[in-house]
Amino acid sequence: MKTSDSNISRKDFIRNSALAMAGLTLIPNIMTASPFFDEKNISAKGKLSLKNVRLETGFEYDEGEVSATKTDLFYIEVENGKITKIAPNQPNAKAIDAKGLLMLPAFKDMHIHLDKTFYGDHWQAVRKRTGGVKGMIELEQKMLPEMLKNSTFKAEKMIELLQSKGTSFARSHVNIEPTSKLQSLKNLQKALENKKKGFGAELVAFPQHGVFYTDSAPYLKEAAKMDIDFIGGVDPFNVDGNIEKVMDFTVQLALDNKKGIDIHLHETGDSGLKTVEYLIKKVNENPSLKGKTYLSHCFILAKLESAKQEEVAEKLAEAQIGVVSTIPFGRMIMPIPTLYKHNVTVLTGNDSIVDHWNTFGTGSVLQKANLMAQLYGYSTEFLLSRSLKLATGNVLPLDDKGTQQWPKTGDKADFVLLNASCSAEAVSRISDVESLVHQGNVVF
Repeated sequence: MKTSDSNISRKDFIRNSALAMAGLTLIPNIMTASPFFDEKNISAKGKLSLKNVRLETGFEYDEGEVSATKTDLFYIEVENGKITKIAPNQPNAKAIDAKGLLMLPAFKDMHIHLDKTFYGDHWQAVRKRTGGVKGMIELEQKMLPEMLKNSTFKAEKMIELLQSKGTSFARSHVNIEPTSKLQSLKNLQKALENKKKGFGAELVAFPQHGVFYTDSAPYLKEAAKMDIDFIGGVDPFNVDGNIEKVMDFTVQLALDNKKGIDIHLHETGDSGLKTVEYLIKKVNENPSLKGKTYLSHCFILAKLESAKQEEVAEKLAEAQIGVVSTIPFGRMIMPIPTLYKHNVTVLTGNDSIVDHWNTFGTGSVLQKANLMAQLYGYSTEFLLSRSLKLATGNVLPLDDKGTQQWPKTGDKADFVLLNASCSAEAVSRISDVESLVHQGNVVF
């Protein structure tokens, strides 16, 4: 089948279109990087018109239960990175033919380590681990000098992988410790600068080797004055041996530099619970940190009895502390439904992709939404459609009542087009969606 305007086949459209294969902010010089977006399609002001775009419009009900999602085709205009017009479809308009592909919010990977990976370099599997987390710190200290030599290049390749899976934004943790000093941060910032036309990020200054265990504190203080967004941390008891000392330092550094907080917490025993409770206490004492504080992994939640899970979830919600969950992680299944019940912000990410911590990783957060739906039995139309928010950073086309809330004119033109009839199908049939996304190699 040919498009009426440009005589480009559907296969060529999918291969060439930055829209179909990556959630990208539509800036003119991004669009012209693709052969599909030629001068016939884009005005001098960066205007873009699309027809036959599928959008969700509401729910269908059967005996009070959501049985299907209604969609329709629309005509959409974008100018200077913003959606400027959403109108009834104009099938005869001179515009890019989206072929009935479903428009969804671009995906967000909210926990990843772009600064240290083997991706894009020669293959390496995970080495045998000894000595627990401190043994891994020793291994990193040996490996990082060599990894840093081409970390900018590898970060760029990882960004391209994420883009190919529909992701346009990431929260990346970046090592700040005496081995890397600030070099890992500088190398990643260079990669992000090179990719800024199609990819955005926020950065977490991450003391992977402990705040005081390897005397990372001076480097964290320096990094906090640079272009980062969060102060990070890792297992304050297991690594540094002192929850209060580490958390007090982290909180004060965030307050002094007007940053957020995002702490890795893998500890599943008493120290894990104490860390969660102490962080809740500190955030409540410093309300400016509410809505800006996160616990990554937070596996202790998976180990708590149901009543305690409810109690901690309620306290997290009151303090507006979010949880960034890895799905799944070994045999641990996080109580995400309980967190949702109490309105705790839940995000996800790929974490490690082919590095010395983890051999695996696909780069797809849509796959994470699919896994969550399977783990919790979210097989109905309504629950599948709600699962999409894990991939989009909590942006959904329809609210819980089926009222359309995205997209709207004035929204940032940051979206992905997928071969699915609705978001429920996109989450459920991840293999079909991914096969479409994989058909091209998006490199700008």
